[in-house]
Amino acid sequence: MRTTEETEGFDGEASNTSMISGASSPYQPTTEPVHSRNVFGGIVCDMEYLKSYLGILKVVEVVLSLIGFICIETIMMCSPCGGVYFFEFVSCSALVVTGVLLLIFCLNIHTKVPHVNWSLTDLVNTGTSTLFFFLSSLVLACINHNTGAEIAAVIFGFLVTVVYGINTFLAVRKWRRGAGCQGVAQASDYIRARTASRGEVEPRPELNTVYNFCNFTHYFLQSKLEESC
Repeated sequence: MRTTEETEGFDGEASNTSMISGASSPYQPTTEPVHSRNVFGGIVCDMEYLKSYLGILKVVEVVLSLIGFICIETIMMCSPCGGVYFFEFVSCSALVVTGVLLLIFCLNIHTKVPHVNWSLTDLVNTGTSTLFFFLSSLVLACINHNTGAEIAAVIFGFLVTVVYGINTFLAVRKWRRGAGCQGVAQASDYIRARTASRGEVEPRPELNTVYNFCNFTHYFLQSKLEESC
């Protein structure tokens, strides 16, 4: 039988061995907080976007679309109802889509999903809303019963059409500016890759400066040596 000292020594060696193997094991328990893994962590309201032209236009669009939708919903009886239903569908759709985009841009959620072209998405939404709001307001203006709710819906429909039109113009400029910058970056990457594939070396001004300095030093020392001789 083992003595107490031998047993204690064996237990100590076993514990040391387990500690060493645990320290060298690549599967270590992580101490990273769970909240830091959340993709949408740290979302805050971007007040700078709300103060910008695009943010103000988005808020105005949501408000006018909501007012137009409320006006059209107060109509109890209609015959024919095609213009009312068309305006109701357009105002509701624009309200939902524009409201969602406003939240995405205001909370900087678009920075968490960079693979989506948000400038183009905003451009498509504003352009489509401009066209359909104009058509639905025109149809409702031609086919109505001269009630107060219908007249108010037509007025707010044309107002929100103008606002969406301005937003479309600004969205086109923003999309073109982003596409131009992306094109320049892609062209630069293409030229760099083509140069590397050909084995060419890109000109570096700092190397030219060092080369010129060395040449100047060489000729200066050579002239001094000739004068001393």
